[in-house]
Amino acid sequence: MALTSTMYTLQVELAHVDRGMYESLAFRMAMHPSEAPEYFVARLLAYCLEYREGMAFSKGVSDPDDPTVSVRDLTGTITHWIEIGLPDAARLHKASKAAPHVIVYTHKDPTVWLRQLQGARIHKVEQIVCHVLDRALVDALVERLDRRLSLDLSVTDGTLFVNVGNATLTGTVERVPLSV
Repeated sequence: MALTSTMYTLQVELAHVDRGMYESLAFRMAMHPSEAPEYFVARLLAYCLEYREGMAFSKGVSDPDDPTVSVRDLTGTITHWIEIGLPDAARLHKASKAAPHVIVYTHKDPTVWLRQLQGARIHKVEQIVCHVLDRALVDALVERLDRRLSLDLSVTDGTLFVNVGNATLTGTVERVPLSV
């Protein structure tokens, strides 16, 4: 018997001071059985940190050619292609040709990945933005995952403050260059 995805109902009060964005977000996210909880949390944080009108999650493993998270304009054209983890050079090349804004969020150490990208042919690599999420923050959020989750997320000067339950968690999001 095939395992089904677990649905999470999320309520996020977002105060992204760095972007001047203040929103109340209510949405549902599916966690595929093969998806690691850390990846799920990174996807959640990326969605919140990049939130804008027209944002949506991909259909998941059923459509591997789609971005993990994307923003489309009213014509259906992808304007923001958001990847989670450590995508290979071919995927970054494809993303950069398909969308004017490509953003990568990773919850893993990018050192080896950045070396692997050295010398690879990636369209407009200098315009790709990569953010490294604080692993301790990701792990702390994984411990607090609940199928109905409410949290307050504030972002100031690259520092994330997350109020979940009766806990306040802090961590950073660091931008690293993809100079290949």
